[in-house]
Formats: sequence, C-alpha cells, structure tokens
Amino acid sequence: MTGKYHRPHKWNWFLSKPAYMLFMIRELTAVFIGAYLILLLIMLAKLGGGEAMFSEWLVVLRSPLWMGLHFIALVASLWHSITWFNLTPRAMPFFIGEKRLADPLVATAMGYGPWLVISLVILWGVLR
Repeated sequence: MTGKYHRPHKWNWFLSKPAYMLFMIRELTAVFIGAYLILLLIMLAKLGGGEAMFSEWLVVLRSPLWMGLHFIALVASLWHSITWFNLTPRAMPFFIGEKRLADPLVATAMGYGPWLVISLVILWGVLR
C-alpha cells in the first residue's frame, strides 16, 4: 500500500447526531459574526470619509434588508456567546482544593456574570 488510508465519509456527516448538528450551527454563527465585523470596518471607513458619506451610509443601513441582517447577526452572536459560555467549564474546569465547582456556577462566574456587568455598564453609559 503506497498511500495513507482515507476513510470516506458523507458530506452531511453532522446530521447523524444532534450534538454534531449543534456544533456545526455554532461554527456557522462565526461566519455571521465575521461578516458583521467586516460591516463595522466599512462603517469606520465611511466615518473617516466625512459626515456626508457617513450619513448616507446610515440611511442605507436603515432599510428593512439591513435591519433583518442586523437581527440575524444579533441572534447568531447570542447563540455563539451562550454556547461558548456553556462550554467554558468543560474546557477550563475550576477546582477549589480537590472539589470541582459545578458547571453552571463556573459558566456564570466566568461568562454570564461579566457579560451582564459589561452590558449594564454600556447601557448606563448610553442612557446617561
């Protein structure tokens, strides 16, 4: 045998188990987040182009199509964040002595808690 063995698999392998499908959905959300970051970079470029150019861009972003895309990006980022926070205790278990802390406690302390605090600080800054 001259080459390495390549075990064939179907293109839709991730549909065989619900856990695989949820993993692929989580990975797909990263594409939407990346596209939204590109949109923010374009927005910064328009802002650097002057007030008139930025105002025209804001009018374009208020269209129903863009509002729908903003909503999809929001849902994707929420799903990505929530699944990431839920995976944190598995990737980085927290021990006090020999006792491992419960996963929900670690996820709250290392993910949801800081997320809530930062969101409240931003909200306070916006509404002030």
